[in-house]
Amino acid sequence: MALPQVVSHEEWLVARRELLAREKEATRARDALNADRRRLPMVAVEKDYRFEGPDGEAGLDALFGGHRQLILQHVMFDPSWDEACQSCSAGLEEMSPGLVAHLAVRDTAFVLVSRAPLAKIEPYRERRGWPYPWYSSSDSDFNFDFHVSMDAAVAPVEYNYRDGGALEQAGQGWLLEEPMEMPGYSCFLRDGGTVFHTYSTFARGTEQLGGAYAFLDMTALGRQEEWEEPRGRADLTRPAMPNFAQ
Repeated sequence: MALPQVVSHEEWLVARRELLAREKEATRARDALNADRRRLPMVAVEKDYRFEGPDGEAGLDALFGGHRQLILQHVMFDPSWDEACQSCSAGLEEMSPGLVAHLAVRDTAFVLVSRAPLAKIEPYRERRGWPYPWYSSSDSDFNFDFHVSMDAAVAPVEYNYRDGGALEQAGQGWLLEEPMEMPGYSCFLRDGGTVFHTYSTFARGTEQLGGAYAFLDMTALGRQEEWEEPRGRADLTRPAMPNFAQ
């Protein structure tokens, strides 16, 4: 396994200060990007999506729980599966149990949505001990309209704002081969009686929320994935994650 070069403390300090300057540049760039994200135009949600939740059928506006904003995590859970995606589950395990309460202070709700029926979702949620409200979109077009459920027989395949041709060119043609569930987050804003879609992010865009990857990015071995630079630090005996680096 390739490891970092061994140097004196003085040499390391010079290199670390150089990297710190670049880290500060990246922080300022991230602040500017976040500001541009807040300036992104929004689109009114006109379709009457229906979800099944613990309290029965609900429309999209009900998922806000009285708050003005809604952050919705698209959890991969196909109706034919008995459990949700293990990667999605690992990400949820990393979240603080107090997340919902902390977001509520800023008038923002957080919910999970999957295409699996509630009869599968609820036992899984209870077994994992998660406090997050979780809804089923199994009887609506919601997952297909937001491009996290893909089946060419149902709707044209699109993921991360790439249509079928762009996915092929990016080396992600495997997304077109069979029906598939994918992860993502979508944000909504309620103004008066209208719900607006303000933002969605997919693939590696979901990493901006942190979690274990953010901690691993500080380490010498990093995430230990084969696609990472510098090469040679991955443990190839572990299963690889899909390469969303494109």
